[in-house]
Amino acid sequence: MTKKELPGTFKKIMDKYPDVWAAHEQLTKACAEAGPLERKTVELIKVGICVGAGLETATQRHAIMAKEYGATKDEIYQAVLMAMTTVGHPRAVAGWKLVNSVLG
Repeated sequence: MTKKELPGTFKKIMDKYPDVWAAHEQLTKACAEAGPLERKTVELIKVGICVGAGLETATQRHAIMAKEYGATKDEIYQAVLMAMTTVGHPRAVAGWKLVNSVLG
């Protein structure tokens, strides 16, 4: 993910604390590479986690990244639907709306 693609407030924090950003990027990479999951699957899992946590920008960003790593729209929408029985309809519907706003 490039700095250009991140929300403005996040960029300001990165600019003020570049060492924290570097550590975040390193941890993100280490977690993604820690096991056998391919990056597409990692991003689909992150979509589900973000929906469950109610993280708007992160849900959108990871939906985009999932698509960039080869996930189909149907796979991404299924990741959102999987949240329905765990975190409830309202969170899943909100996640659907967020994903739809970036995938169309």
